[in-house]
Amino acid sequence: MLRLAPAAAIALLIGPVIAGLAGVALPAFGYFPALGGTGPSLAPWTRLLAEPGLAASVGLSLWTGLASTLIATAITLLFLAGWSQTRAFAWMRRVLSPLLSVPHAAAALGLAFLISPSGWLVRLASPWATGLERPPDLLIVHDPAGLAMIAALVAKEVPFLLLMALAALPQTDADRLTRVATGLGYGRVAGFFYAVLPRLYPQLRLPIFAVIAFATATVEVAMVLGPTTPAPLAVRLVGWMGDPDLARRFSASAGALLQVGVTGAAMLLWLLLEGCARAAGRRAIVSGQRRAGDGAARLIGAGLALLCAVLVGLGLLGLAVWSVADVWRFPDALPSRVSLGGWTDNWPATRALLAVTVLVALLATLIATAITLACLENETRRARAPGPRVLSLLYLPIVVPQVSFLFGLQVLMLAAGFGPSLGAVVFAHLVFVLPYVLLSLGDAWRSLDPRYGAVAAALGASDARIFLRIRLPLLLPAILTAAAVGFAVSVGLYLPTALIGAGRIATVTTESIALSAGGSRRLIGVASVLQMVLPLLAFSLALAVPAVVFRNRRGLRNAQP
Repeated sequence: MLRLAPAAAIALLIGPVIAGLAGVALPAFGYFPALGGTGPSLAPWTRLLAEPGLAASVGLSLWTGLASTLIATAITLLFLAGWSQTRAFAWMRRVLSPLLSVPHAAAALGLAFLISPSGWLVRLASPWATGLERPPDLLIVHDPAGLAMIAALVAKEVPFLLLMALAALPQTDADRLTRVATGLGYGRVAGFFYAVLPRLYPQLRLPIFAVIAFATATVEVAMVLGPTTPAPLAVRLVGWMGDPDLARRFSASAGALLQVGVTGAAMLLWLLLEGCARAAGRRAIVSGQRRAGDGAARLIGAGLALLCAVLVGLGLLGLAVWSVADVWRFPDALPSRVSLGGWTDNWPATRALLAVTVLVALLATLIATAITLACLENETRRARAPGPRVLSLLYLPIVVPQVSFLFGLQVLMLAAGFGPSLGAVVFAHLVFVLPYVLLSLGDAWRSLDPRYGAVAAALGASDARIFLRIRLPLLLPAILTAAAVGFAVSVGLYLPTALIGAGRIATVTTESIALSAGGSRRLIGVASVLQMVLPLLAFSLALAVPAVVFRNRRGLRNAQP
């Protein structure tokens, strides 16, 4: 059975993506028998290209995706170059790491409440500094250039890229290379970019592509903060897919393929930027300039990284305050009256949302963790590590735009008789949870000293006993952390729930996005706080359970990798 685990994992990673893309490719060229499309046709593309503002939507998707990725990558690398192996770096890492558990939708809503004309920042500065008694007439949220959307994407992607970089750094011999560069007179930043980055960046390319894929095709962040006239392409696609006119499904399918092209074009443009940066780096190295005076660059890197944490943190705090605000008039910095009415008045509906959210996340996480453990145990027993090409498959559901293949997957599931149900939503979540659990647990599993298993085998222990009595206890913290990551990913998923569930399966994330279109700020605050609390509880359990289990086993605790 263990030998089947890798095949099952690959099928889960590749199958839904390929099936989903096929499910939109056929209608995009006129084949959809259920709606009367029986032959090849370019009519869907003709109707798509006739949509008003299509070019602007495509341009917005490209601009926001590339700009946010470039800024987030620059902040990550600059901060890493200037502060790695310092106390400030360790402190900042502790500040940024919890932001990974915050769903994109909650971060976007928090930033909207923070920077809007009636948001917390303006309230804190009014009227004593601004003289404002009423909110200013400024278009900050939903601005035409997508700047607010870019800010939210940057604030969320910096912690992700930093974590990916930290996981890859030990394989680059960064400490020795940095010391050599410093000994030759180079500054910290220049030494990192000249000596370490050429080894580090190839391992960051796939995570960066994942960021590009999300940023160019995000729906939840764009709905909360993005432009609306016109909206980015992914948001318009969701509207076309839900149009009562079923004939619109053909052009929506063509739009889904166009979204794949937009994301692919963004990745190609990124590769061109890589080539330009590589050429500029070679010229800088050949010039011989040491650039030892990098104090300003280091401060900028630390300041921008801290700004990301502050923006998300203040936004989330603002959501928590709004969830208990009863009367909060502008320009008061805090509510004049607080109440738990937002929680108690809607508790029956909120409890149902919580139950569905937790159930879907638990099922998807348990299945993903079981498959991951089976794959890694099979790898250990066969002593065969997967190659780079196999590992790159982990990123397939992440680098292909969700909106492009989920719509096709929905159509194929309906054609196969699988209607909107809890099981269908769990399956859709599993497609996205499994890659993160595999990525989170893989390095820790492979770093475990193989001599533990060898000694147990020499004493006559079976493979199953070694797995249950040696590897699982030693790797319990890593397993629970990977499961917490998967749980947090599931809680934050919006589009798989909305499309595969067809609006019949509601979670706290879908509810908060629905409320953001004009609902009560108190209810938005309640739903967003729940989005934050659930992943926080999962990570807290991941820390607490090993502490309780190993409270009397200091030797085992010290032996963990």
